[in-house]
Amino acid sequence: MGLGGKLPSSIGHPSLKRLELQENLIIGSIPPEIRNLSNITMLNLTSNFLNGTIPEELSLLLMLERLLLSHNLFNIRIPLELAKLPHLGQLDLSNNKFYGEIPASFGDLLALRYLFLNNNLLSGTIPPQLFKCSNLYMLDLSYNKLTGRIPQEIIEIREIRGFINLSHNLFEGLLPIELSKLENVEEIDLSSNNLNGNIFPQISSCIAVKAINFSHNSLQGQLPESLGDLRNLESFDVSSNNISGNIPMSLSKINLTFFNLSFNNFEGMVPTSGIFNSATYMSFLGNPRLCGVASTRATCPRKKHWFQSRAFLIIFILVIFVSVLLSAVLCVIGVRRTKLMVASRRNERLRKPSTPEIMHKFPRISYKELLNATGGFDDRNLIGTGSYGRVYRGVLQDGTSIAVKLLHLQSGNSTKSFNRECQVLKRIRHRNLIRIITACSLPDFKALVLPYMANGSLDSRLYPQSESSSGQGSSNLSLIQRVRICSDIAEGVAYLHHLSPVRVIHCDLKPSNVLLNDDMTALVSDFGIARLVMTVAAGNGGGAIDDMGNSSANMLTGSIGYIAPEYGFGSNMSIRGDVYSFGVIVLEMVTRRRPTDDMFAGGFSLHKWVKNHYHGKVENVVDPSLIQASMEQSSEVKRMWEVGIAELIELGILCTQEIPSTRPTMLDAADDLDRLKRYLTGDTTATFASSLGISSSTIAAN
Repeated sequence: MGLGGKLPSSIGHPSLKRLELQENLIIGSIPPEIRNLSNITMLNLTSNFLNGTIPEELSLLLMLERLLLSHNLFNIRIPLELAKLPHLGQLDLSNNKFYGEIPASFGDLLALRYLFLNNNLLSGTIPPQLFKCSNLYMLDLSYNKLTGRIPQEIIEIREIRGFINLSHNLFEGLLPIELSKLENVEEIDLSSNNLNGNIFPQISSCIAVKAINFSHNSLQGQLPESLGDLRNLESFDVSSNNISGNIPMSLSKINLTFFNLSFNNFEGMVPTSGIFNSATYMSFLGNPRLCGVASTRATCPRKKHWFQSRAFLIIFILVIFVSVLLSAVLCVIGVRRTKLMVASRRNERLRKPSTPEIMHKFPRISYKELLNATGGFDDRNLIGTGSYGRVYRGVLQDGTSIAVKLLHLQSGNSTKSFNRECQVLKRIRHRNLIRIITACSLPDFKALVLPYMANGSLDSRLYPQSESSSGQGSSNLSLIQRVRICSDIAEGVAYLHHLSPVRVIHCDLKPSNVLLNDDMTALVSDFGIARLVMTVAAGNGGGAIDDMGNSSANMLTGSIGYIAPEYGFGSNMSIRGDVYSFGVIVLEMVTRRRPTDDMFAGGFSLHKWVKNHYHGKVENVVDPSLIQASMEQSSEVKRMWEVGIAELIELGILCTQEIPSTRPTMLDAADDLDRLKRYLTGDTTATFASSLGISSSTIAAN
């Protein structure tokens, strides 16, 4: 917004619940009058020029759930008063110059789920009490000057599901075996420290881990064969250590997309199956005793035999001489035929390439294999169509069920769409985002190979084919299933917006682009019109720059009914547009009414219809099958369902507000839906004070 100056002493107002002043030019300290914000749940001052002190009066904000002060100029110790905020769920002090030790009293923040202290000047050891925060979802202490051993008490956060990042510090001692108890963590980064010892076999207990980075330490010993049990592992980096022995064959059994074993003491033959088929020598640099196709030494040393004698050398030279002579004669004879064949071969190559272009770092698959897997792209295997092309079900020779997304090459932007989706899918990793198995690209054939989703799309479950498009009929989706699906979508899109290595704007969220696997987990798919964000700041819905094509950034893109209204006025694509589309999906999940229903015409929308009925007549917009199901529940469960339906409607209305800046972020929505999901499944700790600041007055005002 470009606001400048200092925060005024009159800033406090007891009724204010959210204060978002991120990305401005605000200077100076936070005034003590901040204590007057007694009901505030979120304070976001990210990306300003604040310095000076953080007043102790901040500890009086007992309702505060999210405190974001990253990317400022604070050059002080972390205030101890922050540990007195009983409901604090997210604390972000990253990218400042905080120094001194991490307060041990942070262990009293039992509601804390997100802790970001990275990119500061913190020193000392990690206080063991910190791991009393057993609800931590993400922990980032990277890029500091922390020392000592990693505490054994890290075992207390065994429920952590996001990532733990302790990289670029001065930690020493053995790699803590307690890491093996973090069965649900998806990413572990301990790189650039002074850790030593072996990588223990029990690491295979981290069954959900997708990325491990132990590079730039002093680890020794051999890699355990049990690494092959990490079936979800996609990225593995142990470069610049002192690891020795052979490379475990078990690594070839998992679907790694990136690995780096360079600058160690590995020896012997490099395996030749799995990921090693497509590996380059860059993954093995600095291992002089390795040999094999992908290493810097193509052949392995052999034992000396009789053919290394002088007699064999003479015979060998004679054979070479005769061979060279015969070759010269054959070359003279064949040169004329070669000249005649060059032109025809050139034309043949232009007409039909000998091999398809396969995406780097993905398993190879040929056009013929895809043809056989789908029965020659038989219409009986057709499971979906769209402007992009068709999707066929197939079965590979090993029995793997796949979905083959075949693009319409007649479409003007089909090649850009194909390249864009490939670029996005190979950069992202999340349990709620569709993953790519491989891709095949020919001048006249382009296809993505994706996992087959047995339960189809969300659209097909909300609106069975036997029903009309008007939405009449019923769906067998229960309330808790709908909440879980909404939560899964929110988690996936929040990762794209805020946590992915390359930020992504999806641009086409809708039920048909949400797929459901065997256990009804929702996965967001179809990134054909997505945008990679080259410049983004936390909590910002700012401009996006697409580096995968020359399409206009303000082109009206998406599906009718789900496109954010600001796009129609020429606004650049932003993460707030995805929030709008998500809000439409949430309202659709509650009402089972498509936003393109005939009743929504002449400026009347799904948002307005639901909002008009919100006070006192909400049952008129709720899916009748949900109402019928609630009538069959006990009075206690029925009351919980009423709360759940009301929260979904409020979330949907907030996300679909016309002014983009008034919409919540996907992190907000994901956090709120997670608590709603736990509340509906009987978690007594999931009290419902919404992180979105939802209230009836909020909805009425907007």
